[in-house]
Amino acid sequence: MDVLFVIVLGLIIIVLAIFFTFVPIGLWISAFAAKVNVPISTLIGMRLRGVPPVRIVNPLIKATKAGMDVSVDKLEAHYLAGGNVDKVINALIAAHRAEINLTFERATAIDLAGRNVLEAVQMSVNPKVIETPVIAAVAKDGIELKAKARVTVRANIDRLVGGAGEATIIARVGEGIVTTVGSSENHEMVLENPDRISRTVLGKGLDSGTAFEILSIDIADVDIGRNIGAQLQMAQAEADKNIAQAKAAERRFAAQAREQEMMADVQEMRARVVEAEAEVPKALADALRQGKLGVLDYYNMQNLLADTRMRESISGVEGGSLGESKDSPSGELKK
Repeated sequence: MDVLFVIVLGLIIIVLAIFFTFVPIGLWISAFAAKVNVPISTLIGMRLRGVPPVRIVNPLIKATKAGMDVSVDKLEAHYLAGGNVDKVINALIAAHRAEINLTFERATAIDLAGRNVLEAVQMSVNPKVIETPVIAAVAKDGIELKAKARVTVRANIDRLVGGAGEATIIARVGEGIVTTVGSSENHEMVLENPDRISRTVLGKGLDSGTAFEILSIDIADVDIGRNIGAQLQMAQAEADKNIAQAKAAERRFAAQAREQEMMADVQEMRARVVEAEAEVPKALADALRQGKLGVLDYYNMQNLLADTRMRESISGVEGGSLGESKDSPSGELKK
């Protein structure tokens, strides 16, 4: 009898343990105390569908206490879709307190789109400041300016789904800075009135198609960079110099080639002259043998040649003496 009682008692304890493990009685009691109607059958169904009841009931209690009407089925459906139920409820409560028109369907769509819906609501109440990196731009006078801007933005709830993010805002602001500085006649105009950049950028409507609304653009810092114009002129001058040197070298090589061709022609002519002079003695010998040239004619010709060589020699000596007399301190002719 005692053994049977112990066995029955053990079975009862096991059944109760399994029941309380499978059925979240404590969570049901918490919901009941908060005046949230969640039947036990619904909690058991969550267990069967693989949904942790605490992930649904606790956000439901918060929403009910905040005065919002949210059904269990919608919360469970959002959880099964991969959303963050607790973050959505917190965002709805924050939007409700800030009097921002945000519906449950819109909040779940923003959450499923991969954006932080709670942070978006907080940014709608408290605008965020986005600081751009240093953006370099060149004015028309060739001076580079480096500017940094602070963009104050507020989240646009209606454009959070499908709207561009912070990277697009930064890129558009950078484009506006480059355009404004590049259209300035000189860098001094930008340094004197940095707000020209803000006015120009704001006038372009850079927040269109983004998830934000730009409230203000403030130029935090403007520094002078390099003289790009001077560097480009130096680079162009260096390139022109290299081109001129290349053309001069080309002309020099062409002149050298022509000179070498002329020297080759002169050498060829000299060779022909030497060859022709070598035929003269043969022709004289033939003329003597054939009687066409007499001995006296031959001696007269030799005397004429000797006289010509003597005159050439004398004129060369006199020319050298005259040249030396010009350099001589006394100016006298050397014999």
